[in-house]
Amino acid sequence: MKESTRRTFLAVQTASLCVAQTREQPKTSQAGQAAVPSEVAGIRIVDSKYTKMALEELRDCSAPYLVNHAMRTFFFGALIGRQKRVTFDGEIFFLACALHDLGLTTKYAGPLPFEIQGAQAARKLLDSAGLPAEKSQTVWDGIAMHPLAISNFKPPEISLVGSGAGADVVGGGISSLAPDDVRAVLQAFPRLAFKRRFVEDCSAIASKYPGAAKNSFMRDTAERTNPSYQVSNICDAITAAPFDE
Repeated sequence: MKESTRRTFLAVQTASLCVAQTREQPKTSQAGQAAVPSEVAGIRIVDSKYTKMALEELRDCSAPYLVNHAMRTFFFGALIGRQKRVTFDGEIFFLACALHDLGLTTKYAGPLPFEIQGAQAARKLLDSAGLPAEKSQTVWDGIAMHPLAISNFKPPEISLVGSGAGADVVGGGISSLAPDDVRAVLQAFPRLAFKRRFVEDCSAIASKYPGAAKNSFMRDTAERTNPSYQVSNICDAITAAPFDE
């Protein structure tokens, strides 16, 4: 083989190898984390400065398993919304889903119920970024109400947060979604031992702030995993009320 022909052959082979490697390797962010796909199962993430900021904050303060849970919440919730043929503001819905568990992170956990703690943190972030107040309020509602039955009676930007989270945590509504769509979401955002780690983290927050956890599913995790967990009972408060009967 002539030297010029050999050089051309090697150059083509090298270029082909580089293309193949580029296709096989997942894209990564500047921080070295795998990039979040913009579309899964026909559902697209709205590209805006607010969604980018929310995703950055989520990834900055949350464990990878919790990041993936937030993303599955968005995609499962959107799939449920698509199945029900309801329209919703995709940007607002994404913001609520991405930030809905801030109250379970070390950075934002506190003495309020975790859903309120997270809603307050999300509103502060979004207000400081310039999101209109009425939109921040909807995000607040979506986060604050997502563990509660009342969310089912609210607009879809709010109700679908609870639907998406419920689908991912306990499988609610999953069987009604197309299996290929569910597989696509799980492939894009693996569960990463979600069941064990979610219960552990919820239990830790509930044990640290017992009064804030007594009226939600957080109490269940604490009572199941922490034998010393004790909180006040409404019957005690009724008995102590300043009335004779």
